[in-house]
This record gives sequence, C-alpha cells and structure tokens, in this order.
Amino acid sequence: MSAPERIPPRSVTAEEKPAELLARGELTVRGRIRDASNAALYCTVSHEGREATCVYKPVAGERPLWDFPDGTLAQREVAAYEVSEATGWGLVPPTVLRDGPYGEGMCQLWIEATPEAELLALVDGEQPEPGWKAIGFAEVGEGRTALLVHTDDDRLRRLAVLDAVINNADRKGGHLLPTPDGHLYGIDHGVTFNAENKLRTLLWGWAGEPLTGEAVEVLKGLKAALEEGGALAARLTPLITPAELEATHARVEALLTAGTHPEPSGEWPAIPWPPV
Repeated sequence: MSAPERIPPRSVTAEEKPAELLARGELTVRGRIRDASNAALYCTVSHEGREATCVYKPVAGERPLWDFPDGTLAQREVAAYEVSEATGWGLVPPTVLRDGPYGEGMCQLWIEATPEAELLALVDGEQPEPGWKAIGFAEVGEGRTALLVHTDDDRLRRLAVLDAVINNADRKGGHLLPTPDGHLYGIDHGVTFNAENKLRTLLWGWAGEPLTGEAVEVLKGLKAALEEGGALAARLTPLITPAELEATHARVEALLTAGTHPEPSGEWPAIPWPPV
C-alpha cells in the first residue's frame, strides 16, 4: 500500500477542502502540546489517501472558567473560524467540531510558523520607530520599563478587527503564526464571543484610529450575514448562545457607527497576561 499523500500547511487549497479532511478523516494522536492551558493534542488526520497534521482539543480536557459556560471553548474556536471565513481574510486555520479519540472536540489544521518573523518587540524610548505601533509600557526587571510595540502590519490590523468582532479575551503574541509565504494566522480562540465586553489583546496599536475602507466593507458584509436568516448567523447558532450571537451583531454595528478601532474600556484588563 502506498503512503498517504501528505498535505503540508498552506499547500492545502480550497479545492482540496481541508475542513472536510479534518471532519471526516481518522484522527491519530501523536503527542500532547504541554504548554497549552487546556488539553491540546498533536495529531494526524487521514482520509482517502490524504493526510495532514492538526490540533485536537477535546471538550473533556477543558478547564472550567468563571466567566464562560463549561464545555463551550471548542465551539467558540469553530465559531471564530466561521467569522474569519466570512470576512474573506482567512485569518483562522480551518477548524471543525468533531468526535475524536477522547470525545467531541475542536480539530484545527496545524500551521508551521516562521519563528524569525518579528511582530512584537520591547524597545527603549517613549515613542515607537516608524513602522511600529505602541502597545504600552512593560516591566523588564531591575525597576526598568520598556515600550512594547507591534509592527504596523495590514495583516495584524485585520486580525485586530476580527478580535473586536469576536470579543477575543486572550490575543497573545504566541497566538500569532506568520508563515513562510507571508500569510498570518491567529489561533487559540476559546475565550471569545462573551456577551460582555472582554476584549483583551496586544493589538492596540490602532486604537481610536479610523478603520480602513477594506475593514468597513468587510464589516458591512458581516452585519448582513449576522442578521436573522443570514448565512453566518445560521452557522453560529449551534455554536454560541442567542445572547452571544446578538452581542456579536451589536459589536459589528458599533464598529461601523464609530468608524474607528476600539479603545480599551478601562473596565477589563486591556492586555493579556502573560502577553506572549
């Protein structure tokens, strides 16, 4: 028997339907990702001679959180993928909800990132250099502080808009995966879609600045798709609560009304800890 055709990240095309492979393929656990806060298993998935690597997060391995219903993080990861797909930006790797060796869970295509890509930095001084956006000051030891900055990058800016829509409460530096072909993915979207404002992110560099024309058009499309009977609303309905769906629609409307990137509310820690 010939070996299965291996599908490296980013060589998967729309025609190859990676989500279908993730949903229908046989999952084989190869190891555990030990630095994850919830159970995250490194797997291969194979179907009809095709194979890919993926992450499988079973619901049974989720730790309870005080501000999110138990056993819902996997669904929120899938919901984030659905919104990402609706934007047309492809910011979240293909993600499905399926049964696996340890029960129902989230299954997401594994992305090999480019480790040398510099998206975040700590710098001296009060202002960032050209091409960088300030996040805030951070303690660096011995009573010293440094300015935390991220690149002024269109890819990150799109992700900042997505995070505002899905109300991401945990956008850390380690959740940013730039790939060798220049694409950027965001991962780890379990704590999203809360009906209360919980936006907590490292991508505050555009706070208060006008949204790009591209973002405004995308948000208009999301608004229509999230209305009752809309295609995106239908896909999100099995994944989040009615109140959370309504809040998502309201956040899109608020972004369009303001016409600017959101600013920290002051009612919730603005930056996740640890930030990376």
